[in-house]
Amino acid sequence: MTLSRFRAMPRQGHLDRVKRIHGCLSKMRHAAIKIRTDTPDCSNLPVKLCDWECSCCADAKEEIPLDAPAPKGKPVTVTSFFDANLCHGLVSGESVAGVLHQLNKTPFDWCSKSQSTVETATVGSEHVAARTCTEQVIDLRLVLRHLGVPVNGPTMVLGDNESVINSAAIPHSKMHERWVALSCHRVRHAVAAGIIDVHHIAGKKNPADVLSKHWDLPSVWNTMKPLLFWNWKLMAPSAEEAKERSNIKRKDVAELVSKLDAKHDVKATAQGEGQKNNHVLIEGSDNGAISSVIQPTNQSHVPSSRPRTDVRPNGKDARSNPEHKVERKR
Repeated sequence: MTLSRFRAMPRQGHLDRVKRIHGCLSKMRHAAIKIRTDTPDCSNLPVKLCDWECSCCADAKEEIPLDAPAPKGKPVTVTSFFDANLCHGLVSGESVAGVLHQLNKTPFDWCSKSQSTVETATVGSEHVAARTCTEQVIDLRLVLRHLGVPVNGPTMVLGDNESVINSAAIPHSKMHERWVALSCHRVRHAVAAGIIDVHHIAGKKNPADVLSKHWDLPSVWNTMKPLLFWNWKLMAPSAEEAKERSNIKRKDVAELVSKLDAKHDVKATAQGEGQKNNHVLIEGSDNGAISSVIQPTNQSHVPSSRPRTDVRPNGKDARSNPEHKVERKR
């Protein structure tokens, strides 16, 4: 699901979305996908032992390519997440399917695709998203085998809709949604063949939820951080970058200070010839290289170029004058 489908007649709303995407990418310029080769821990997932002999998927088997090279290296585990958003398109009513694939713990393939059919219930769009994820998993496993990569067991497919998971994982579960029968049987066939193993996951922990809905950054930050910011210490700037940033800040301060000097015409003058000036430059100004903004070292009064508006006769306050008090009484 991209903005390329609006290239024929783009409008102001599409331009605003492009600016929003550009702003998000600019804010995430330091984000990076870290290569993590450690195998994910799936010991907390329940083991489902189902008998598919009495079902229509009894003879289901995974197709292994005969011309594939001999696998070498360490085996890898493929983990996939899927999610759907009902009626994502306000004009057409189409739903959106979000799918994320991980090779061990490294995200290497994802998609946010608009579904071609208009569903009237969330369970229908979730079934279509599960079928899309299953077809992509079959293609990815085939590509890995042709590259000589050993695949470790079935692919773990995780979704946040428990009804879809039970319909696909349990052979004797009754399917109440007849309009999604083809999608459901496609996923069931892959489960019976040992290609995938479906499990339920909470919606807050499903990273595919980011790909299927509109979110603000604070809501999905905890979900994106393990994928983009594996180790925050690795994202710390180097010594050269920190030095360059400090130089940029100094230049910005110098420009700001020069503008203030030109606007207010602040000047530091000595009290007399041979007398030491009682003003120093701002700390960290590189020995006066920035500007002559002054900062008094003591609490002495600094004369101002602005004329004084209050007049005090004989150095006394007008309020303390007895004549002023008599006039107020009158």
